[in-house]
Amino acid sequence: MRNLITDVAGINVGNSKSEGLKSGATAILCDEPAISACHVMGGAPGTRDTDLLAPHNTVEKVDGIVLSGGSAFGLDACGGAQSFLRTQGRGFEVGGHRIPIVPGAILFDLVNGGDKNWGLHSPYRDLGYQAAEAAASDFAIGTEGAGTGAIVAGLKGGLGSASTQMKSGATIGALAAVNALGNPVMGDSGHFWAAPFEQDGEFGGRGLPSTLPARTSDIAIKFRDEPAAGRNTTIAVVATDASLTKAEAARLAMVTHDGFARALWPSHTPFDGDIVFALATGTHGRLNSMDEWIDLCALASATMARAIARGVHAASPAAGDPYPTWQQKFGQ
Repeated sequence: MRNLITDVAGINVGNSKSEGLKSGATAILCDEPAISACHVMGGAPGTRDTDLLAPHNTVEKVDGIVLSGGSAFGLDACGGAQSFLRTQGRGFEVGGHRIPIVPGAILFDLVNGGDKNWGLHSPYRDLGYQAAEAAASDFAIGTEGAGTGAIVAGLKGGLGSASTQMKSGATIGALAAVNALGNPVMGDSGHFWAAPFEQDGEFGGRGLPSTLPARTSDIAIKFRDEPAAGRNTTIAVVATDASLTKAEAARLAMVTHDGFARALWPSHTPFDGDIVFALATGTHGRLNSMDEWIDLCALASATMARAIARGVHAASPAAGDPYPTWQQKFGQ
């Protein structure tokens, strides 16, 4: 187990980024088309092809998911990944043509200190292609891919991932690009809200503070003096090797949002675009009971909370950052 979403059989992840742009893209590719669904709980989402993921619509499986920086410009990254998959002969066949199905979501990182003067066309199509081309079982977290330019309340955000294996042998993996309006730590304590779910000191091992920090009623949010829709979001993917229907994948995406609420406070605000995509590769087979299905849902939310905390914990500094990293502010 790598403690990455790629512990789910049939999933590979690739990152790309531009240091000067302070932005990037992450491609989550499926070895074989996978059942997929999504659920949006933020008030300011930026997405592509999410309507087709509704259980009542025709296309059941996707070839990949793309998460990207760049606000609406970053949706071009989906086209780049789609172009790569087309070169591999992948896609949904219609009339003799193959159309790779690559939904995606973006986060707003345009005011993070990077140079966004890119000219006529944005670089995100190329970043999406590069991310897809780099897809592998091992990938970096922190200031990488879609998390390159992410920021949260008072800290640098990042790309995080985690995984869990159920007693049945099924695997759950989570990936999140964390650019939330809210705060991943308790006040100024450095203790992560996700601390109850931490495994093997994966984001600092600090646990919970003996008492809550002073002034817990002072809610820390990003850009408090000028909150605006579209500037914040956590965009995420939960994957499992269990065999699910499209409707079951939709329910898995819904309950995984509990991981957002466990790791970020506040979450799902009118100014966040919070979304979870669910992928089910089916390599493990069907779950054996309703109890296992409930366990899958519970562990998915816990795994997502860990992924969010890991993304912030692993962030690295760069010139011109508006906020420090967790390591700079709280690390030893």
